Amino acid sequence: MAIIPQSFLFGWQEIDELGDLERLLLVINHLPDEELMQKLERERGKGRNDYPVRAVWNSVLAGVVFQHPSIESMRRELRRNAQLREICGFDPLQGERAVPPAYVYSRFLRKLMKYSGELEKIFDRLVDEVSEYLPDFGQVLAMDSKGIKSHARGKRRDRNPQKPDGRRDSDADFGCKVYQGQREDGSMWQKLISWFGYKLHLLVDARYELPVGFTVTKASTSDVKQGHVLVEQLVERHPELVERCEALVADRGYDDTKLIVKLWEEHGIKPVIDIRNTWRDGEETKQANQKDNIVYDYQGQVYCYCPQTLKRREMAYAGFERDRETLKYRCPARHYGIECCGREQCQVGSAVRIPLKEDRRVFTPLARSSYRWKNLYKKRTAIERVNSRLDVSFGFEHHFIRGLKKMKLRCTLALAVMLAMALGRIKEKKNGDIRSLVKAA
Repeated sequence: MAIIPQSFLFGWQEIDELGDLERLLLVINHLPDEELMQKLERERGKGRNDYPVRAVWNSVLAGVVFQHPSIESMRRELRRNAQLREICGFDPLQGERAVPPAYVYSRFLRKLMKYSGELEKIFDRLVDEVSEYLPDFGQVLAMDSKGIKSHARGKRRDRNPQKPDGRRDSDADFGCKVYQGQREDGSMWQKLISWFGYKLHLLVDARYELPVGFTVTKASTSDVKQGHVLVEQLVERHPELVERCEALVADRGYDDTKLIVKLWEEHGIKPVIDIRNTWRDGEETKQANQKDNIVYDYQGQVYCYCPQTLKRREMAYAGFERDRETLKYRCPARHYGIECCGREQCQVGSAVRIPLKEDRRVFTPLARSSYRWKNLYKKRTAIERVNSRLDVSFGFEHHFIRGLKKMKLRCTLALAVMLAMALGRIKEKKNGDIRSLVKAA
């Protein structure tokens, strides 16, 4: 925490309630940034200290906490608000003159970009601290990506490459997402969203809606590839969370056999990932377990056919047998008490076992047809709410960011502030406000 070791002439806390500024104090007091502050101060050495490192750093955090879209907006607030200047650590005797000019912030942010590794360590320390206070933190994780537009326009073909243009963003590119579904009348709908900019790939805790890992890439980067990266980062940086994790939830953009196998076989995490229909031969079902009357569809639902009437019925899911790596399904006639004419001739008997290796995408340790799978998949909406908070409360919907390094810095600061606020409320026994980014402490 970048605590300011100096006494002030006026005690604002005694004059007036801090109110909204308590949120900034919550972040300053619980952000483990001391190591970064010492490195920045050592780098400055015996140079001029007109604008102290800690004060400038705290004011940058204030810009994130109070949703300022730009440095200029934050500087205007600092000049206006003496109470905020004091909390950040600027000399109150200098008044408005204590506020650094714009070029100081430009240099400071460039310096922070060089310390991106230290900022990621701050984020990881916060994840570890939160996991210590919350024993169930990380049991169910959710993964998704979020498109963030660059402040620059997309590349134009008629632009003269010989003329440099400071308004352009040479790091960003175009990305798109396709949303599709089925209407009530059976017709299909499809929606295509494209943008010029970047992608924030997030791994969050589905219960507390707090980030656990992230990467920032160009907009065209594959979600699946970054899904592998996020899992590897989690294993490397937070092995205790991997042991604690029971399931990972993601949409069909992460439907990948290698990812599904890696989660279960290497880390014991049950993949709850929606599936795409990749059956191109027109078949609705395939034969399972080499039994003529047992079939399954691409969504993992298993059926049996009556040998006499050829009537198809859904089989009853009876659980996962870990030692055999098989899913067990019971005869619907015996399980539900249904009358079946061909019961005596049926090959199923009382139950049938389908090994996961039958189709690793379709059959997962938690059956796609089970109520447990459906209930866990609903938890994926947690990451949508985190994305919404980033847009609304952290200003990613309207910003002035160009360049991959700046975008990574801004995302790291926003996610670290989110965790620091949550950690502060946990320590103050206000767990009900963990998700809130706007309530005062």
